Amino acid sequence: MCTGKCTDFISKALIPLAVLSIIANILLFFPEGKVDYASEGYLTPQVWFFHGIVGAGLLMFIPALLNTRLDEKGCCGNRCGMPFSVLFNAVGIVGAGYCLIVSATGLVDGPYCMIVEDDHYSWMSPFQNDTISTHYLNLTGSYLFNQDVWTTCKKPENVVLWNIVLFSMLICFSSIQVVLCATQIVNGLIRVCCGTCMKNEVV
Repeated sequence: MCTGKCTDFISKALIPLAVLSIIANILLFFPEGKVDYASEGYLTPQVWFFHGIVGAGLLMFIPALLNTRLDEKGCCGNRCGMPFSVLFNAVGIVGAGYCLIVSATGLVDGPYCMIVEDDHYSWMSPFQNDTISTHYLNLTGSYLFNQDVWTTCKKPENVVLWNIVLFSMLICFSSIQVVLCATQIVNGLIRVCCGTCMKNEVV
């Protein structure tokens, strides 16, 4: 594939991934479709890192849009434009990597929710609390593979599944973004060393 077409494909692919990441992060703020949990602070801590909105979202527009701009000006194929191409995509990798790490942490730790114990309710991250997980839930492995303990979270309703799906989506989106940005850095190096398409060569 021509390196110019590769740049165009990567830039166009990053934009919808960034939009989807923003949407997924926003949905994490509204379990059950309600704003009450966010306004009262009853959300999984990782949600407040805005990893999908900023990391895999807004920051990703930098390489997506500016790569296209450089390509239109013919800058990516010369040594002058190469530092900018690397910088833009490095920013993209940092943003996507940030989202990936925070999402993975949120997935492993589990949601912040209300549990009922001995007729008393409390808000906590039950799957992160070793005492609760071991003695109260009899959980020895990851909660991800034991759906029987998901009902431990009484409120928000179905918050465990809600978090698993959305955090998993963010992990998927950000992983693809890391690969695309890294590919574009390699693509830029190839363009410097070998030129762009054969049709642009002077025979």
